[in-house]
Amino acid sequence: MRINRYLAECGVASRRKAEELVLAGRVSVNKKVVTSLATDIDDKDVVYVDGKKVVRVTHYDYIMLNKPKGCVTSVDDEADNKSGVPQRKEEPSGRASEQGKDKPAPAQKPTHADRKRRTVMDYLSDEWKGKRLYPVGRLDYDSEGLLLLTNDGELTYKLTHPSSEIAKTYIVRIEGSIEESDLAALRKGVKVDGVKYGKCKVKVTGVEEGSTRLEVVIFEGKNREIRRMFEAVEKNVTLLKRVAIGELRLGGLKRGGFRELSEGEVAYLKELCGIGKK
Repeated sequence: MRINRYLAECGVASRRKAEELVLAGRVSVNKKVVTSLATDIDDKDVVYVDGKKVVRVTHYDYIMLNKPKGCVTSVDDEADNKSGVPQRKEEPSGRASEQGKDKPAPAQKPTHADRKRRTVMDYLSDEWKGKRLYPVGRLDYDSEGLLLLTNDGELTYKLTHPSSEIAKTYIVRIEGSIEESDLAALRKGVKVDGVKYGKCKVKVTGVEEGSTRLEVVIFEGKNREIRRMFEAVEKNVTLLKRVAIGELRLGGLKRGGFRELSEGEVAYLKELCGIGKK
């Protein structure tokens, strides 16, 4: 079994994150650091991450969270910010000399970026925080809605890999109106800054004063995909809420609330991903 898959099945991280751990030299096998993604693991090997032994998970947990706006889809607030919130920049060198050697620089007010941001893990009760659950994919900082968390590495990999083409349904609100020609362009797939976004399903579901409400179904899940798609047709997204993954729907789960998936829901997701099929 490849090292990234093994780490995912240990509940350490998704396969993609596991690859980053290996390349960063944070993984060792039989007390020897490995940096090759081609490393194979068998039952005799002992694997460590950051000096801590890891073992394969024998029981998987599955949580649905109604992610609110204003939190990061991460186990911890990461230095490499992919949430869309600007990070605090360091003051340029020489600032003190500009202020004068005898004059201290004026105190700077703390900004949003100075404070550690809340993560989706902050919304789980303590009993779940020690289970090494990880988010399945991402919802950016200003987006909300259905987010799955699990320690099932295989399911995470299948649900997030573009080749699986799992449908994800969103409620979107944009400023102003939208022409049918723009909807047609979105359905065919658009390109932004050299990045191609695939075909999607999109329809208008309501028009309010100064805004339009739409339902959008995507099948890839690139970073900030829907916001970038609407940028391509010069529309600003003011609300982005995921309401379904496949036929698994958010339902009436309150904002910031979570629940365990039922056995039937877990079975549905595995069937959707083709897990267990020969």
